[in-house]
Amino acid sequence: MRRRARLLAAFATLALALAPAIADARPGGGASSGSRGSRSYSAPPSTRTAPGTATPFNRTETPRQAPGYGQTAPRPSPSYTTPNRGGLFGGGFMSGLMGGLLGAGIAGMLFGGGAFGGMSGGAGFLGFLLQIAIIAGIVWLVVRMLRNRRAASTGNPAMAGIGPRGSVPGSYAREMDGGMQRGAMGGATAGGMGGSAASRPVQVSEADFAAFETSLVRINEAWSRQDVSALQRLATPEMARYFEQDLRDLAARGWRNETRDVRLESGDLSEAWAEDGMEYATVAMRFSLIDVTRDASGQVVEGDPNTRQTVTEIWTFVRRPREAWLLSAVQQTG
Repeated sequence: MRRRARLLAAFATLALALAPAIADARPGGGASSGSRGSRSYSAPPSTRTAPGTATPFNRTETPRQAPGYGQTAPRPSPSYTTPNRGGLFGGGFMSGLMGGLLGAGIAGMLFGGGAFGGMSGGAGFLGFLLQIAIIAGIVWLVVRMLRNRRAASTGNPAMAGIGPRGSVPGSYAREMDGGMQRGAMGGATAGGMGGSAASRPVQVSEADFAAFETSLVRINEAWSRQDVSALQRLATPEMARYFEQDLRDLAARGWRNETRDVRLESGDLSEAWAEDGMEYATVAMRFSLIDVTRDASGQVVEGDPNTRQTVTEIWTFVRRPREAWLLSAVQQTG
């Protein structure tokens, strides 16, 4: 019995070590998530702050209808249906294959035969660990593949109101001054790239730039407090769901992430446009912050509480005309 308990403990430890790590625990998880309306599958123009390109979305509820990333996508029909992801392995052949592998491995461990049988002595134990590593590696590859292939059902984000917010003066508005006329270095003018023929350019004011900076700070504050209600007020329902899922993933590991002292170092406009009665603005932001992840005992597992990190991301905001901006997408730079 003790031997079986030790084996199960070793399996749990090894599986946790080999499981996909959370690369960045800050808001957005270091992934590209959300929607940009009909431009969700068009790369936003590069800017002075982000001279490269944005990575395609790992998570989005906008259906893929375009022939390829960076090309114009037909305008999706409005829908707010939650996608049916079909379980962890997506069903069908892959589900049966992974179920068989995991079932055989776990059954073998429980009944004393090793993951696939034939375990005895020290060599058998090493072979057992190797088998577990192979299973964990297969699981990791399949989960990663399926995550990249996920596309949820349609939907422009349903909007929720936000109370009054103050402006945060800083480098953002100064960097953005005049950005909507000239676009950005290497980029296009606002509203000038991708999207549907029905879209039109949107003028973004200094007050809007201040609102984007304020949103950056407030979303990080709400994230650090694990304040889901605040995140729901500051982001679209789609992005709020991603934030909630990421917080649950951290909690499942017994971790808690905190970001503090967020400072916008520079920012500029990539593009701004209107479609289907909504206004969108995609902006590049380089900001610094303290980013620390701790376990249940308070020990630091990621980050350094005494060292600032600098991050460059591309955020997209959406609103109904004359209403408050909501975060609708976060993309990493590539």
